Amino acid sequence: MQADARRLTGELLGTALLLYVIVGSGIAVERLSTDGAIQLAVHGIAVGAGLGALIAFLGPVSGAHFNPSVSIGLAITRDFSRGAVTPYILAQLLGAATGVILANLSFSEPGAEMSTTVRAGSGLLLAEFVATFVLVLLIVGLVRSGRPTMIPAAGGAGVATIIIATASTGFANPAVTVARMLTDTFTGIDPASVAGFLSAQLVAALAAGVGALWLFPSSSEPATSPVAGAHDRRDSRDP
Repeated sequence: MQADARRLTGELLGTALLLYVIVGSGIAVERLSTDGAIQLAVHGIAVGAGLGALIAFLGPVSGAHFNPSVSIGLAITRDFSRGAVTPYILAQLLGAATGVILANLSFSEPGAEMSTTVRAGSGLLLAEFVATFVLVLLIVGLVRSGRPTMIPAAGGAGVATIIIATASTGFANPAVTVARMLTDTFTGIDPASVAGFLSAQLVAALAAGVGALWLFPSSSEPATSPVAGAHDRRDSRDP
């Protein structure tokens, strides 16, 4: 599978819309309530529902990764072309930054403003590892077990859960992490905290890919189903 313009556009658009939902819902809940529990719960539900809708919508176009960790995990199991990983990640990063800027401007915030929200400490990094590992293993496992149509609902529910249940609020996505430096609002992350999060997410993606190979040793996904990243099986073995 080659990362052609249509697929890359789908990844860019989907990641942009995902970040618009993440940052926009964060700003909205912060303005509408001072109760931290309500803010987190509403934010988590909004992001999970939005992600599920985007996967269902754009899955047939690009596979709807919207997340470098997912692309890496699928490439490890050879359910996604390794040659397409870099173009996908670049599209995801560009889309993520675009979505943050649009969300900021929509709420009359500066288009891009470096976050001052420090997210550091071993507990948060462990939480990021767990969140990313669970998310990638969930998606890759569903692909390899021939149940890709479950990914919109399961992926959305999984993201909502990790946002609420993890100490780090479950970024679980390197593109999301980098882009959220650009908003000094509810969902922002201080640039000094980014390297630790990215390290945890990368290690988790690698571990999840290896874990998926062990738990789901052979993929039974139909060749015609592009949902969540596994394209035509003839292309999935590309280097």
